[in-house]
Amino acid sequence: MFISKVFVALAVLAAAQAAPLNKRIAQTIADSTAKWEQACLAAGGADKCNPQSQASFATLLAAAGACDQQNQGDAMIDLAKQLNSDPDMIKFTQIFVQQPRNSPDALSVPYCQQAPKNAELNGLFQCQFQGSNPTLFVGNIQAGGNGTIPFGESTILSPPGSCLANPAGPIADGTQLTDITDDPGVASTSNSSVSSPQVVARQTQYSWGQGDLPDDSTDVIVDGTSDGVDENITSPVSRDSGVTGPDRRVRRAAFTLQNGLDAQKLNAQFATLTATSPCTDGTSVCVNGQFAQCSGGKLALSQCAGGTQCFALPLVNEAGTSITCDTQADAAARIAASGATGGITGSG
Repeated sequence: MFISKVFVALAVLAAAQAAPLNKRIAQTIADSTAKWEQACLAAGGADKCNPQSQASFATLLAAAGACDQQNQGDAMIDLAKQLNSDPDMIKFTQIFVQQPRNSPDALSVPYCQQAPKNAELNGLFQCQFQGSNPTLFVGNIQAGGNGTIPFGESTILSPPGSCLANPAGPIADGTQLTDITDDPGVASTSNSSVSSPQVVARQTQYSWGQGDLPDDSTDVIVDGTSDGVDENITSPVSRDSGVTGPDRRVRRAAFTLQNGLDAQKLNAQFATLTATSPCTDGTSVCVNGQFAQCSGGKLALSQCAGGTQCFALPLVNEAGTSITCDTQADAAARIAASGATGGITGSG
């Protein structure tokens, strides 16, 4: 009996030694919303602030769903809008939704694959911690697989683990973005100097290879440097050209219209695609109302939430388009608001 017990004990010890050690990457999650809660109280949110703060930081736990953090970010924005659209609450919400989530096994954490409710969160996704494997995600999914590319992006992030608030790459394990920066990295609506690789990608990634978008549809970026053209003005006007007042507003209107026309063009192209259409790796499109990403030369389709389908939509504050799930009525309204006529594809 003694020998048997010793044998079992040795076997368990050997198995434990042979098993890989999984490193858990965690953080003090309450710190992630502390500054948001202070801003909420200062804005008059009173007893609404702390419950929302707690509900939000709980989504950073490893057991939370991939979109729980974004969903609570939407709730934080909703409350900010009830409080006169408090700018600090919105800013800290934009930073919060980019805060890395806990990793149970030192693997990268998958990204939400649906659009946020509020436009203030469009294009935002969490950074990763430096200790997370950049090529392997929770569930042992290789980079490039489902959930490993942020919604609306078309290729694996470069550098891996980065986000708009920290475009240089992942952040130190357990660190809070609010301790690193108070800039969420969202492109400004005026005189913005675009340098983040993700911002550039959001502006340029949606072409399906059937002809370039018009020359004035985006700021030209070379090695992360702006060409000096304000990306909120349609025609090439230098930032120091002195164009202000009504002339600037007229150019902004033309810029907005071009976004609508570009969205219509993409939606018309998407209408010709099927699940077996050839594609270029890393490209995102819409196929039969579903969001699709190309990987390995094949389209991987993701069903939109109930009542919505995939559309190309015009951006509001910068040149370009985004691909997202939306209701048909809202998509049509957004395109019409740009001044483009003819409905979602321009042929209506």
